[in-house]
Amino acid sequence: MPPSLLILLALALATIGWIAARGRAYSFANAQPTQRLAALPTYHAWFVALSILIPAILFIIVWGIVSPALIVQAVEASPAAASLPTEGLLRQTLLAEARNVAAGSAPAVFNTGAQVLVQPFQEAIGRYNLIGGAATVIIAFLCGVAAFLRLRPDFRARTRVERLVMAILLLASLVAILTTLGIFVSLVFETVRFFGMVSPIDFLFGTQWGPDPMSSTDNVDGSRYGALPLFWGTIYIGAIIAMVVAIPLGLMSAIYLTQYADPRWRRWLKPMLEILAGVPTVVYGYFAALTVAPAIRDIAVSLGISNASSESALAAGLVMGVMIIPFVSSMADDSIAAVPRTMRDGSLALGATHNETIRRVLVPAALPGIVAGVMLAVSRAIGETMIVVMAAGAAANLSANPLEAMTTVTFQIVAMLTGEGSFDHPATLSAFALGFVLFLVTLGLNFIALRVVKRFREAYE
Repeated sequence: MPPSLLILLALALATIGWIAARGRAYSFANAQPTQRLAALPTYHAWFVALSILIPAILFIIVWGIVSPALIVQAVEASPAAASLPTEGLLRQTLLAEARNVAAGSAPAVFNTGAQVLVQPFQEAIGRYNLIGGAATVIIAFLCGVAAFLRLRPDFRARTRVERLVMAILLLASLVAILTTLGIFVSLVFETVRFFGMVSPIDFLFGTQWGPDPMSSTDNVDGSRYGALPLFWGTIYIGAIIAMVVAIPLGLMSAIYLTQYADPRWRRWLKPMLEILAGVPTVVYGYFAALTVAPAIRDIAVSLGISNASSESALAAGLVMGVMIIPFVSSMADDSIAAVPRTMRDGSLALGATHNETIRRVLVPAALPGIVAGVMLAVSRAIGETMIVVMAAGAAANLSANPLEAMTTVTFQIVAMLTGEGSFDHPATLSAFALGFVLFLVTLGLNFIALRVVKRFREAYE
């Protein structure tokens, strides 16, 4: 039985338990009208329903992780698997093809040797689906009966339900933390492997980037793994050029919308500005490659710059800056609008002009939110890939000329992981090292934003 059907089965059983528990709680109230229940019948119902649903869902998650390995193990133990290669990629390929056909996700096998495994996979999948469904029903039934038998007129079901809900909320809040921790640990593990082949000094401070995924791993040339041009390209495009566009335009648009715009204009302009955040990045990439980059090249040629390229850091940075304007403007807009009106009125009452009130009162008071928006925009720009791929090029140049082609860390991560190189090769492992550095940079930006927000928020409380 697929996991989706198992979840529906668990929900059905929880619904039955909810109805039965609610009826039992009402029977307590009818049997002893003078005795007040310790909790409402609804809480009794939710206690039984959650007691059924939570263990069943946990089992379904564990079973979804364990059952694929059990199915493969059962097929490998069948007589039909005797003709399989003992190990290697071909064995895994044959098993994967037969499994896909047995599961209905593929119409037929490509390798004829996988055909004999289709029926054993079908039998194993059916058997373990039946086991999973039966185990789900048994676990839900036993937990439901145990919870149902605990119901009494003096049973404090509300306290138990609130504790269960608190546990669910705690688990939900830990998902993001555990996901971040998992990403960090996986990056660290692969980065340590990479630094065992290439010196960290060569990687962090080298100026030549040209890994060869087809080269031998016996004698790795560390000078080919200098990532400094990648770091510079990422900062130059995402944190300098893009921010020069996004910060002034985003901040000025927020000031206009909150302080000068007519309410009728604001109702139209603010949603139109925020639409920019919903445009797919590949569309921005096409716009940068087909419109902005050729225009910049033509302007440069008309000014006498003969070596201007159709792929440039300036084209990618300008379009990236337009893309992240909503991140700056929305945060700045909300922060300025949240400043108490008494501060604005007091400044005007003391004789300050509207312009001086904005510069010396509203913007400083809203600075925590503005800084948070800017840091969010920087993190978004640093992690952008499609615009760089389509407009900035793939050349790892360490140059301050915005008309030259450049590349970024994210582009090289994609290039290293989408090739045919082995995951034991330093060229492939370099993608994890680049990702680890990028992770630390964005984490540092978040810490800086938190420090700035905390400092100025204390100043204006």
